[in-house]
Order: sequence, then structure tokens, then C-alpha cells
Amino acid sequence: MSDQPDGPDGRVRFELTGNVAEIILDRPNKHNALTPEMYREIAACCTEANETEAAHVVVFRGAGERAFCAGSDIKALEGYEDFWAWRNRFDYLPPILGLRKPSIAAVKGWALGGGLEIALACDLRVVAKSAVFAAPEVALGWNGAGGAAQHLTRMCGYGVAMKYLLTGERFSAEDAEKAGMIEWLVEDGEELTKAHEIAALIAGHSTVATQAVKSAVRSAMDLTTEQGLRNENELMSLCFAKRELAKLKAL
Repeated sequence: MSDQPDGPDGRVRFELTGNVAEIILDRPNKHNALTPEMYREIAACCTEANETEAAHVVVFRGAGERAFCAGSDIKALEGYEDFWAWRNRFDYLPPILGLRKPSIAAVKGWALGGGLEIALACDLRVVAKSAVFAAPEVALGWNGAGGAAQHLTRMCGYGVAMKYLLTGERFSAEDAEKAGMIEWLVEDGEELTKAHEIAALIAGHSTVATQAVKSAVRSAMDLTTEQGLRNENELMSLCFAKRELAKLKAL
């Protein structure tokens, strides 16, 4: 990622501390609203996380004190010439979903539109009590296209997804916790510390095992129970294969 000082277009940074990587949305003067260039930088950071052997867990966070991410910059969206240009835009959500390593969103402040979708795309969410969420796209004349409908329906059920996606209303971190969207609700200012505490715990386990767990749980949403059980068995076999390889290397 660029090492240049923050500009109006922002940037996305990859940082590694021990076995925990951070992907930082760094445009605090605009509530970390995303530009097309930042879309590509998110993808590049996800690739770097996958390819960095020392990175066992990935934490997403927003720079500054006011926001996790306010979604896509509306002015940047106006730069698409027509619907076809929008249809063929670069999509930053598939790279997040394609992370093999467990991912955690450390959320504070605003998490709106694409910011909500990034948080939902992560495996776990640690959220400050004052955080505010919304899927406001419907009020702007379109639907969200970054997975909110998919993730909210799977996590929280049909009614909750319809409630927030059809109204576009803001909702609190407490509401999100009650709906089943978040796993840890913490005091303001503690979200990143808690996220790193959880990341360190996960990073201490076998990387093959944690990635196998992630693969098994993600696939469970799409497979039948029988298919899922077969998949779990195959994944466990890979874990045992690693143990056998370690024994051979020790000979």
C-alpha cells in the first residue's frame, strides 16, 4: 500500500504485528468512506494477508476516532458513467470473503452501508457500545450490493433483514447484539484491544485447524447436513495429515 501521507482519496494499509495482521481503512477525514482506489487496496491487502505465512488472523478497523467505515463515497459513485460501468465495477467484498485466515471487525462509530457489509463479511465482530449501524441504500434509491441481504438473512433471519434493509433506519450496537449480528459488545475505546485479545487467542492455535474451522462453518450455510459432515471429515483429515508430516520431519 502507498506510504504517502493521507490525501482526500484515502488509502488502505496492511500492518503485521506478530501473528495478527491489521487491514486499516484510512480516510478519517471522510469517516473512512471508500473510493474505487480503496476498493482495490482492500483486495490487495486481503491477498497480502493470505500470502503472508506469519499472518494467522486478520483484524479490520477504521482509522481515527469517529468511524469504522461510512460506506462508499457517494461522490465517487457519481463517477460511474452509466449502469454498465457500475455493473462491471471492481467489487471489494469477494476478497474479504476469500480470506482463508479468520477475520475480526473492530467496530467503533459509524458502520454504514458498505461499512456494515465489511463488518458482516468478517467472521467475528467486536463492537463499541456507541457504534451506529445502517443500511441506508434504499433511501438513496438502490439496494446494497455488498452482501447485507445475504449475511443479515443468514445471521438474523428474514424479518430482521427486511426491517433494516427496507427502512434504512439507523440502529444501535445494542440492537445489533440482540439481533445476533455481533459477538462482543464492549465499552467505547476497548474494541481494538478486545479484538487483538481474541485474535491472539485464535492465532495461538494451529493455522490448519483454524482455517479448517472457518471453511467448515462457512460451507455449512450452503451444504446439506450430510454434505457438511463429509466436508468436516475431509478437513479433519487434513489436520491429521499435518500432524503426521510434523512427525516425519522430527525423525
